Amino acid sequence: MEAPLAERIRPQHLEDYVSQLHLVGPNGSLTQQISKGIIPSLIFWGPPGTGKTTLAQIIAQESKRPFYILSAINSGVKDIRDVIEKAKQSGGLFTAKNPILFIDEIHRFSKSQQDSLLAAVEKGWITLIGATTENPSFEVIPALLSRCQVYILNAFSREDLEALLNRATKTDVILSAKKINIKESEALLRLSGGDGRKLLNIFELVVNASNDDEILITNEKVLQIVQQNTVLYDKTGEQHYDIVSAFIKSIRGSDPNGAVYWLARMIEGGEDVKFIARRMLILSSEDIGNANPTAFIMANNTFQAVSTIGYPESRIILSQCAVYLATSPKSNASYEAIGKAQQLVKQTGDLPVPLHLRNAPTKLMKELGYGDDYKYAHSYANNFAEQEFLPDAIANTPLYVPGNNSRENSTRDFLKNRWKNKYGY
Repeated sequence: MEAPLAERIRPQHLEDYVSQLHLVGPNGSLTQQISKGIIPSLIFWGPPGTGKTTLAQIIAQESKRPFYILSAINSGVKDIRDVIEKAKQSGGLFTAKNPILFIDEIHRFSKSQQDSLLAAVEKGWITLIGATTENPSFEVIPALLSRCQVYILNAFSREDLEALLNRATKTDVILSAKKINIKESEALLRLSGGDGRKLLNIFELVVNASNDDEILITNEKVLQIVQQNTVLYDKTGEQHYDIVSAFIKSIRGSDPNGAVYWLARMIEGGEDVKFIARRMLILSSEDIGNANPTAFIMANNTFQAVSTIGYPESRIILSQCAVYLATSPKSNASYEAIGKAQQLVKQTGDLPVPLHLRNAPTKLMKELGYGDDYKYAHSYANNFAEQEFLPDAIANTPLYVPGNNSRENSTRDFLKNRWKNKYGY
């Protein structure tokens, strides 16, 4: 079976590698480490299709080290131990060049799986290179993360993508034998979303769909062919964002039917369970807020639960949370308030803190009037004393406006009783 285009033109040497000049350019940090032959354990963090696997393979080849590869999707602790044992045995032949173990999607490893790597990394039996599309601060255990250097790979720029297309047409054995005229590339670049592998997959699909002696690539042709061959759900493409957008808007619009439908589309498409739960956690604050504070607790507990349980059972928990959020009263008052406050800060700059609100831990500060005239709320009736809490230049500026729902209507009455008409409550 013929290998895909992305595999056929995978770079074998650093000088052929496209993009990530901050890492592998003439003055890149990895370039210098490779030239010195000193390779620490690494975590490559970046979007799909940015060359993480390729870069790991090139590092192994340039440094002349044995290379082992595991995928976190289908590898367990036993697989890790087997590879480590092989690495220890082969490492005896290399004095300062211990084998490289590359783990793709390391964020999918459980804590116990990641723990099984610690001794091998710490004792130098292997040099670990992990690849992840998720923030390693959240997905890699601290003990392992502290033993690795994290390098960020960026989505391919337009120039990078065009360089890939040019390289594919000139160096690939199959494509170089064809007469290809890329008249328009906008659709190819847009559909790729900065993912080099996806760009090459789409390009190959379009080229193979033509039987003409001269293959003319236009935006219209690309869109027509891709639409005919589209998959149900692409976790890294435009449809991914469209479907999660429909999911969020269904919940915001209080429609549990739409919410569970789009949830099912994501689940059936293999969407990361934590991605879905994370989006609902954000929504619970942004779109529900203090209209129902329990929604945030529900969403947070959902995130914790699905992170522990995983599929397939997590679908039930996600559905319960989605229905709860969709049928909850809505308010974006807190979201609007912080937006107004941040805009005000940008407009007015670093306004001084009023003296009565300042802390006075030293004698000098007390002599300067820090803390003078501050009214300790608990010393007054109803635990409230009217005073100004904003800088003088923006005194009396309303930022939080309670939403129109039963809970925040009560909040409005509370504030009106305290502040009278100061903020327009």
